[in-house]
Amino acid sequence: MMLNQLLYSLIMQKWLAAPIVMLGGLIVLVVIGMIIIFIAGVFIFFLPAAIVAGVVWWLTGSEFMAGVAFLLIAVLSLSKKKK
Repeated sequence: MMLNQLLYSLIMQKWLAAPIVMLGGLIVLVVIGMIIIFIAGVFIFFLPAAIVAGVVWWLTGSEFMAGVAFLLIAVLSLSKKKK
C-alpha cells in the first residue's frame, strides 16, 4: 500500500505525470502515422485499377464493365505484387 501512495503522490505532483502523458501522446501519434501510411499504400495500390475503371466507364457508360475492369486490374496487381 505504501508503493501505491508513493506513486499517487508522484503523479499528483506532476513529477511523473508529464513523461507518462508524453509517452501516451507519442504512442497515439505513432499509431495515427501507421494508419495514414497504410491508407496511402492502399490508395496507391488501387490507383491504376481506379484509373482503368474510370476510362472504361467513360468509354462504355456501363458501371458493370467498369467494375469488372477494376476487379481484373486489382487482381492482376495483387498477383504481380505477391511474386
